[in-house]
Amino acid sequence: MVGDTGIGERAFKPGYEAVQGAMRKEQADAILHLGDFVYQPEMLPTSCPDRYIEEIETKLARPYAVRIFVAGDNDLAPHKWKPKASGCWDKIKPMATRFDAPAKGPQPGQREGVMHLDTTLFVVLDVFDWNDPTPWLKPIINDAQRQGQWVIFALHEPALTTAWYKEKRQTVLKQINALRPDLVFSGNQHSYERFHPMGLPKEDGTLPVIKKSEYTQGAGVTHVVAGGGGARFKPFADQQGNDSHTAPKPVFDALAKRALMFHYVTLEISHDSLKAITMRVCPTATEPPDKQNPRWHADDSMWNNIALECDGKPAGVTVFDQFEIIRQN
Repeated sequence: MVGDTGIGERAFKPGYEAVQGAMRKEQADAILHLGDFVYQPEMLPTSCPDRYIEEIETKLARPYAVRIFVAGDNDLAPHKWKPKASGCWDKIKPMATRFDAPAKGPQPGQREGVMHLDTTLFVVLDVFDWNDPTPWLKPIINDAQRQGQWVIFALHEPALTTAWYKEKRQTVLKQINALRPDLVFSGNQHSYERFHPMGLPKEDGTLPVIKKSEYTQGAGVTHVVAGGGGARFKPFADQQGNDSHTAPKPVFDALAKRALMFHYVTLEISHDSLKAITMRVCPTATEPPDKQNPRWHADDSMWNNIALECDGKPAGVTVFDQFEIIRQN
């Protein structure tokens, strides 16, 4: 699992290359990309340069037998409020493994679908044209759970985050948690966040959680934000002193761990357990005259008291976080 990989001139190339090099060494069976493949510099581009597509094919498609791709806002067509979006999705989508054929009845959106892989059902949801997926998705999940499959959701913009908060507890978050997936992965925020397994949000906004890193399936839904694939870091809203986008206390109470760092997540899936391991990737430091910096607006004084996870640490790949779900007998 990786998100916001940072292909393109607006990203931090050393971070992207370090993450991709480490991921390929894992020799994983599949890749789940959480969106925002490309960060190009032009305003309202009219085409997607082939150099981006060739890079995606070489680094993010060809090494993996199965490719589950989520569309990010930077991958869709540019518009007034997102003038530097790449418009590359129509070229990226054909490189993904096809979703399973939809069943009769209510249908998923055009950028949504499901894929059964051995012991796991993967579900891709579209946050940019959000509709409650329950009508088309609930029967599929019921069938998967009857067969003993794990259920993993993927979407680009998080249903829950402390990075740049948008209120979704009674809408997207509740609708997702009501479907009772085991895991929910998202990107968009250039950070790592893991929330404790939680139930349905209550009417007052509190989030019932179980504060464990090893727990039994069904104890709650774990949400993970994994947007550290190479895009530049923005401080969490509370670090910036931005009150309007700082998450409320119940959301922080549900947070297990977070960091500003380049990273990816591996899943080790068997019938009896699902283990997630987050790998911190510290790239080799750039030296002058290379003025690249992994920080967004690096000269801003807000960075004076904000550390990145790799500050002061040697280059390399290290386990940063892990949790495990155990199958019920």
